[in-house]
Amino acid sequence: MALERAVRETIERHSLLPVGETVILGVSGGADSLAMLHLLSRLAPAYDVTLHVGHLNHRLRGAEAEADAAFVAAMCAEWGIPYTVESADVAAVAGERGLAIEETARQVRYAFLARLARALGARTVAVAHNADDQVETVLMHLLRGAGLAGLRGMRPLSRLEELRLGDPASHDVAEGSIRLIRPLLEVPRAAIEAYCRAHGLEPRYDLSNLDRTYYRNRLRYELVPYLETYNPNVRQVIQRMAEALAGDYELLRQQLLEVWPHVVRHASDEAITFDLAALRDLSIGLQRSVLREAVHRLRRSLRNINWVHIDDAVRVLNDGSTGAAATLPRGLLLTIDYDVATLAPAGYTPPRANVPRITRRIALPASGTIPLEGGWALTIERLPREALPADWRTNPDPYVAYLDAARCAGPLELRPRREGDWFIPLGLGHRQRVRELMINAKVPRDVRDTLPLLLCGADIAWVVGLRIDERFAVTAGTTTVLVVRVVEGMPPAANRAGDVRMEDD
Repeated sequence: MALERAVRETIERHSLLPVGETVILGVSGGADSLAMLHLLSRLAPAYDVTLHVGHLNHRLRGAEAEADAAFVAAMCAEWGIPYTVESADVAAVAGERGLAIEETARQVRYAFLARLARALGARTVAVAHNADDQVETVLMHLLRGAGLAGLRGMRPLSRLEELRLGDPASHDVAEGSIRLIRPLLEVPRAAIEAYCRAHGLEPRYDLSNLDRTYYRNRLRYELVPYLETYNPNVRQVIQRMAEALAGDYELLRQQLLEVWPHVVRHASDEAITFDLAALRDLSIGLQRSVLREAVHRLRRSLRNINWVHIDDAVRVLNDGSTGAAATLPRGLLLTIDYDVATLAPAGYTPPRANVPRITRRIALPASGTIPLEGGWALTIERLPREALPADWRTNPDPYVAYLDAARCAGPLELRPRREGDWFIPLGLGHRQRVRELMINAKVPRDVRDTLPLLLCGADIAWVVGLRIDERFAVTAGTTTVLVVRVVEGMPPAANRAGDVRMEDD
């Protein structure tokens, strides 16, 4: 028949059936899945595949749902096909997740099929979406403001972990790569129903598919017929558009995977931090793709994220200065901070920068090693100028300061920054507020008030990690040099000073 030939062509064109393996079939008992089961049972010997049916009772329709499960079990037993029937309280899960029944049923159903596939060692799951389902899916995505990923609709071959399954269910799916095939995707619903009649198949009918309170049903029975009054071939037009956009999406996806490691500085389950300059160098289209990918990685779904949200985030990304932010649904916030952009939950506290910090004044000895907070330590030694290392003038280590010991004659102490602090940065030639220096150096906000300052008497001699004061710089007339180092961890042979005093500021 024409339908069997069309399905064969789809299978061959997309290499859907893995030779010699097990394929899990999601079968509800309706016309689409029953036709798929019948067709694949006829084609299975040619591909040496083993079929296993999975049926999930969503417990939404009482006795009717029980009858569906019994029907599928009886059909599989009659045809000699192994099967697994399970049930799930979809309504209860929807309440727990705060989702609509339709979306929850989808999540739970795919998670069940994924678990079944893993339990049986199968790498392929087949579902019975048809060409009319494709039209409805594309329209749903269009109306919610989807990007290319949504407007390309469903694909004959994809992977379960690519589905937008929501937080809890996605973890069930993401463990391992499972192929998701749709062998009937290019076949219209009418042809499938005709196939069932021709082969004496009597599918179950879910009356909820006629209930127009469900969004998809309204599209099916109201919007699509209305669009056909403008173009009788609108279904074919939408299918062709989805196919064309799928090619564009694959190209963009390939580019995204290439640029991702170059624009991401740090990624975790909590937050993703981008190199702002690298991200701004991308085209607007790639920027949108990067942000959508980041949202999906953090939330395992793009539910409630539409074009407007991503576009607002891209605008802030390109035009915003430090402190600018874009709010996205699902509790996410994109923030700009100097040279980075961070996507994270609102209220997210980033890991503390790995820099020395102090919260109190510390009176220092003339020489020796003392512990600082957070596992850091400070060492002080006095050396004749001729004993300095060869590279002391360029000083490649920001945590080492060379100071004129004679000029730094006052008592030494460390303390955090105070409002109004100033010094004369080496090479600048005039006074500058310490806060301004830190801002120019892009010191994170949470570090500025705890970064140590070294004082000689009443004057700031060194903003640790940044700059020394030119009044204390080593000159041609310097004979003894005060070498101050801040290191992570106590040196093994540390000569700890015994007279260190920590005081409340």
